[in-house]
Amino acid sequence: MRHTSLVNCMGLFFVVTGFSALQASECIPPLPEPHGNNAVTTAVVEGRQTLFSFAGLKVGKTWQDTSKEAYMFGEGDDAWSRLPDIPVSEGRLAATVEAVAGKVYYFGGYTVAEDGAEASTPENFLFDPITKKYSRIADMPTPTDDAVSFVYQDRYIYLVSGWHNTGNIRNVQVYDTRGESWFLATEYPGSPVFGHAGGIVGNRFVIADGVAVVGVDENGRRQFDTVNEGWMGTIHPEDPAQITYRRLPQLPGRGHYRMGGEGDEVGNRVLFVGGTPNAYNYNGIGYDGEPSKPQKHVFAWDFSMDNWVAYEDKPTASMDHRGLMKWRNDWITVGGMLDGQEVTGKVTYMNPQPNACP
Repeated sequence: MRHTSLVNCMGLFFVVTGFSALQASECIPPLPEPHGNNAVTTAVVEGRQTLFSFAGLKVGKTWQDTSKEAYMFGEGDDAWSRLPDIPVSEGRLAATVEAVAGKVYYFGGYTVAEDGAEASTPENFLFDPITKKYSRIADMPTPTDDAVSFVYQDRYIYLVSGWHNTGNIRNVQVYDTRGESWFLATEYPGSPVFGHAGGIVGNRFVIADGVAVVGVDENGRRQFDTVNEGWMGTIHPEDPAQITYRRLPQLPGRGHYRMGGEGDEVGNRVLFVGGTPNAYNYNGIGYDGEPSKPQKHVFAWDFSMDNWVAYEDKPTASMDHRGLMKWRNDWITVGGMLDGQEVTGKVTYMNPQPNACP
């Protein structure tokens, strides 16, 4: 586990510092129905900051509990509003969503059949928070789930690596929201992974960890494990398809899976929270048969220091995230899994102070 006790471990210098204090003036209620692995984002809608949650896994944690439900919560609201379901026939796991110009873009995910078969899905949608309507946009060139996504120049949505049907891919697929079309950027050079995390500041993004195929067992079945890797990508300012990569110093300990991640422009850093070192499929039980345990860690790649920085652990261990969001002056996750593989709908704040939100 990565936390503040790792100062100078393995020659790496972790700067131990306090995390920004919670300054919430209102506590966000939990989702009406708990969801893990839900795709989340935030946008300004009619002058109000608004949170969104799409798809994911309900409390039963079986193939029948994959969800196509969607919710939104705006500043000043008392509760989340149920939105129309994503217009697909089956629930989706490991989708990704991003907001551009007040609209929400939904990408991919995968379905789970009764026999356990999984299929990456190509359908993508534009959701209009004003009309509450979905419109189909161009399919991904390669249907992908469990990818990292981020927005560049308030126009381009990047999907980095992830899983396609039978294996991980290195593709960096980019959707141009103005041109309404896809193009491929320079491939991700790290281990192809799913369930990794990351974010962007300016034209530089950071990707950390995830799960890779690491071999096969004596019966020829694939084996999965977390990988401990960090990569920085720098997007060419005149060509969004050109990316230069740099391998970052390796963090001590095991890699983590399904953390929350996001770029922080104000702090000039990419933040990572929670996750688990034990790779699992979707129900929280590891591929090794052991229950996966969520973590409390909070760390970042700090561009100003050009190094990893560790912060005080958050109070609640969590995993199974598909994003990290800034709400006013706070950082939050919505949904996910808690100890005991409990699917939750709670909104978890980083480093809450006394008498603040739980």
